Amino acid sequence: MEILIKPIITEKMNAQSEKMNRFGFIVDINANKIQIKKAVESLYNVSVDSVNTMRYAGKTKSRFTKTGVVRGRANAFKKAVVTLIEGDTIDFYSNI
Repeated sequence: MEILIKPIITEKMNAQSEKMNRFGFIVDINANKIQIKKAVESLYNVSVDSVNTMRYAGKTKSRFTKTGVVRGRANAFKKAVVTLIEGDTIDFYSNI
């Protein structure tokens, strides 16, 4: 979809999904909470209780090469943590 870019699959998010029924996604930087809620509900057929969002600025990166120091910047992104109602769950591993 346009709004959901990719799910966040880390040890910390897996622990939150097991204990608190929360799932993380990298989303479009211009998407709001209502759009994220509708996208998750339509794509995964679940009911969303709440959506929390976080915006991250792009970090500056540098590396040393033969020609000197190359400086660049990583992209900025937005992360959404979606809490589902009791009984619903999302299985990211079913399509593998």
